[in-house]
Amino acid sequence: MAEVPLKPAAGPASASGQPAPPESPAPPVPSKPPTPPASAGLFGLTLENTDGRARATRFATAHGDILTPAFMPVGTRATVKGVAPDRLRDLGAPVVLANAYHLYLRPGIDVVEAAGGLHAFMNWEGPLLTDSGGFQIFSLADTLAVDDDGVGFRSIYDGSTHRWTPEDNMGIQQRLGADIAMQLDQCAPYPAERGFVERAVDLSAGWARRCLAAHTRTDQALFGIVQGGMHLDLRLRSIERLHEAEQDSQAKGHKGFAGFGIGGYSVGEEHAVMFETLGQVASALPAGRPRYLMGVGNPTTLLRAVHEGVDLFDCVLPTRTARMGTAFSATGRMNLRNARYTRDFGPLDEACTCPVCAGYTRAYLRHLVKSDEMLGGILLTLHNLHFVIDLMRRAREAVLAGRFEAFYQAWMASPAAQDY
Repeated sequence: MAEVPLKPAAGPASASGQPAPPESPAPPVPSKPPTPPASAGLFGLTLENTDGRARATRFATAHGDILTPAFMPVGTRATVKGVAPDRLRDLGAPVVLANAYHLYLRPGIDVVEAAGGLHAFMNWEGPLLTDSGGFQIFSLADTLAVDDDGVGFRSIYDGSTHRWTPEDNMGIQQRLGADIAMQLDQCAPYPAERGFVERAVDLSAGWARRCLAAHTRTDQALFGIVQGGMHLDLRLRSIERLHEAEQDSQAKGHKGFAGFGIGGYSVGEEHAVMFETLGQVASALPAGRPRYLMGVGNPTTLLRAVHEGVDLFDCVLPTRTARMGTAFSATGRMNLRNARYTRDFGPLDEACTCPVCAGYTRAYLRHLVKSDEMLGGILLTLHNLHFVIDLMRRAREAVLAGRFEAFYQAWMASPAAQDY
């Protein structure tokens, strides 16, 4: 399939005493799904099917193919909190994220490199993605100084001062050795003056150009990042600037972007505000490369974004809320600190197939949470990760079967959609 140019396009009660969850909104899929096309080669994307804007794709990396739509658990410091790598494999985690900012500061790039790279260091054999650390730097606005050349910042750990250029950042991520590296960018907060957002678009585009020139590792993909806040024209301008940087890089015999992150959403705005522009932004990106919405993790928001043509997602929300005692479910978000679960001996989520729901009761999980036992956070983390990973798997099956719209509408009409 030819690639689209990178430029803007115009019930009854359950045994536990709680309302029974609705039947899974997943539509029936063929017993034998379509045979996927052959891999498009390292960092090539195979578009396996579409249903409206929703896509099912296969993205090839050096550590395995990533099947989308997909949710990627966040392992900021080379660990998904409370979850060992073998459990992540059991959950079917397609990719794990780590963060260049935190790993650069602790334990240090030299340590990770001496261990044999990030995969060996954290004992993870599947695909890895490293965020540039740009969001972490810019979320600590009182600790940084930014100019055209780069950014200076203070460590959150010991107050030491550091400076990164885009070239420095590419060197760090190449030494870490993840399968996917993200460009260094500036993420505008919300709300922000239009002039500030324009400056972030220009700065990020200039840094993208320099990242392309500095990134030479052939077994690692480089993703550009779209900025522009909530302004559609600035979003489309950002895409055009990335297009220009890529063309210039390829004219000089260098690489292009293997995919694109969509940054600067979910930074404080209402969900409805993001969806005013997200679909048009996703559609303006190439059909032949992955589209990655950064920092989004509500189940319903994930499905809405798939509906708009997004492929990949990451967020700390499923794991962070689990550690706070909150679970996703087919009946909406559940707060296990609530006294209503004290003597509820039913499963956490009657519609869920994860080991936690198969083996533990709401009453026991509430006991763990209320007692501040670490097992409570671990079990809820496993459940929440299973929930979003499995939701994306079912969405993919629905796209492959040409039934995604029915799947989506059933979800939006169900109690599960109440997950905010």
